[in-house]
Amino acid sequence: MTTREMQDEILRLKQEHGICILAHAYQSHDIWEVADYVGDSFGLSQEAAKAPQDTILMCGVRFMAETVKILSPQKRVFLSHPDAGCPMADQAELELVLRLKEQYPDYTVAAYINTTAELKTICDVCVTSSSAVKILRAVENPNILFIPDCNLGDWVAKQLPDKQFRFMQGGCPTHVRMNIRNVEKARQAHPNAKLLVHPECHPSVTALADYVGSTTGILSYAKSSPEQEYIIGTENSIVQHLQFTCPDKRFYPLSLDCVCHNMKLTTLADVYRCVKEQSGEEIHLDADIIAGAKRCIDEMLRLGS
Repeated sequence: MTTREMQDEILRLKQEHGICILAHAYQSHDIWEVADYVGDSFGLSQEAAKAPQDTILMCGVRFMAETVKILSPQKRVFLSHPDAGCPMADQAELELVLRLKEQYPDYTVAAYINTTAELKTICDVCVTSSSAVKILRAVENPNILFIPDCNLGDWVAKQLPDKQFRFMQGGCPTHVRMNIRNVEKARQAHPNAKLLVHPECHPSVTALADYVGSTTGILSYAKSSPEQEYIIGTENSIVQHLQFTCPDKRFYPLSLDCVCHNMKLTTLADVYRCVKEQSGEEIHLDADIIAGAKRCIDEMLRLGS
């Protein structure tokens, strides 16, 4: 099969079997082209909840598929590649966070969406990279325990000086590969380019950026801004996607090493097998896990409304 032939067959099979395909923004462009929805993890789970299909295929990583199941417990949810996990989500173990809660009993526990469903059950509120500032500003408690990404937490804390933050020392191993030397080298090579970075980057990198925001925020900024050149400080697939979306503009990766290997596990052939055979891994969560995690997510939606 050629790429186009496989894509055509995926489009036919997903229609025949009533499957909604979700593709995270870090997936390859050939997967984007067969997806029903493309975006950040929580936005995808919201689209899945509204979709008419009863079967959802998540082309992403495990915590994303779990979030889909939390918001759509009545639907069958599949993860396209069983080994596609998230190292950051796995950093925050339940016992560790319980100890932190005992250590800081007067703190509201804010969980980044990049956490397991089980962990969300013991947290007070969930946040995304795009909503964290707004949500945590709305929390009445001035004391916030932010888990697991201390880099995102630091970026949020700088914008909320009236809050007292405590952090767990976790983070995204992909985004922390980028450093000041990468910025200096990229600026020297492309002096007219705007630097757009994700808040999961180290504070020394975000401090030098022209724009800091979520993946969808970076995509939107690059598409709507009049500038013609951009250095992209997030997973390198975004460079390729923007080249397709804005072929008249130029995009450069901040670091050649900014690659999420878990995201890259899923291939177009995996998607083909999933829609043909309903393979992949079906996500099953206990009812109490779903209820506890949804409470955390519902609080985010309440504060953000």
